[in-house]
Amino acid sequence: MQTSAEESTSLAPGSLSLYLSEISKYPLLSVKEEQKLARQFLRKNLRAGHKLVTSNLRFVVKVAYEYRSYGIKMSDLIQEGNIGLMRAVQKFDPTREIRLISYAVWWIRAYIQNYILKSWSLVKLGTTQAQRKLFFSLARTRRELERYSPGETAVTNVDEIARRLRVKPAEVREMEQRMAGRDFSLDAPIGNEGGSPHLDLVASPNAAQDDEFADKEEAGIIKSKVQVALQRLDPRERFIIEQRVMNGRQLTLKELGEHFGFSRERARQLEISAKDKLKEELAQLAEEVQPEILAERA
Repeated sequence: MQTSAEESTSLAPGSLSLYLSEISKYPLLSVKEEQKLARQFLRKNLRAGHKLVTSNLRFVVKVAYEYRSYGIKMSDLIQEGNIGLMRAVQKFDPTREIRLISYAVWWIRAYIQNYILKSWSLVKLGTTQAQRKLFFSLARTRRELERYSPGETAVTNVDEIARRLRVKPAEVREMEQRMAGRDFSLDAPIGNEGGSPHLDLVASPNAAQDDEFADKEEAGIIKSKVQVALQRLDPRERFIIEQRVMNGRQLTLKELGEHFGFSRERARQLEISAKDKLKEELAQLAEEVQPEILAERA
């Protein structure tokens, strides 16, 4: 049921009305015929599977029409529903004594709904069961409330929708906002008369030029102060600070001790002493720059 069924159920180029006319030619199956074909298909009879699919194509169209308000081409919805129908035929168990379409409608809806969610926005939508329920039930529930209670405010409607769908009012408001904003190109002009593109309004992730200049100036001052402070240490203390604090590949205390010819513990003591000396030399700097920057340098 792969190649032949897919060819018959795919929407060929042309008008939707022509497709509807074509599928109406396939006769509906009786319960006995359906059961017989389903058992034949279980025995790998692809012709039987093809007939099960084509005889139910009109039901796919009926389900797809329920989702026409989402602004997606009807032909695309029908195509997705057809895939769901074929999947249902593959999974159908004739021993359960239910009609194929009663079982298949769940597969048809699932494929159509997944397609709508994927097509609606580049941002992932409907990732939880509550979100999916909201997405596909929000508009219908609101219309029902407006029909029977036209005088209610939007706030009241939100609370009632949340109660009916068993979700939180905040989730209703969030989904309304997400459904109200569709994706658009950043190159598209603002307004209908054509002007600057939306891209001009996107904030730059880079820092402002004056902030960037100030950061460079401050970094330069810190670097020069640190260099002056290092020069006031003796050569051994300066070597310890450079190799244990400022070097990308730091020497271990053991390596430091081996370099000077004393123990690891002695190297640790000298490191503490050198750091304390450097902090004293940088005490004045601590009043001029941010303390956290000094802590990183010393």
